[in-house]
Amino acid sequence: MAKAKGARIIITLECTECRTNPAQRSPGVSRYTTTKNRRTTTGRLELKKFCRYCNKHTIHREIK
Repeated sequence: MAKAKGARIIITLECTECRTNPAQRSPGVSRYTTTKNRRTTTGRLELKKFCRYCNKHTIHREIK
């Protein structure tokens, strides 16, 4: 028999300020990869992470 899908999935987090700010100091968007439990965290994940392009801690949201 085939194994059932696990509860953990790999997601990508993207900086919200880099994506919306057209006058950024360098081209690029900060992205992190992490895992989340799809059963307990059904909504989009938001974490404060360091963005090397903004040079500060910003909110990173889950993208598809």
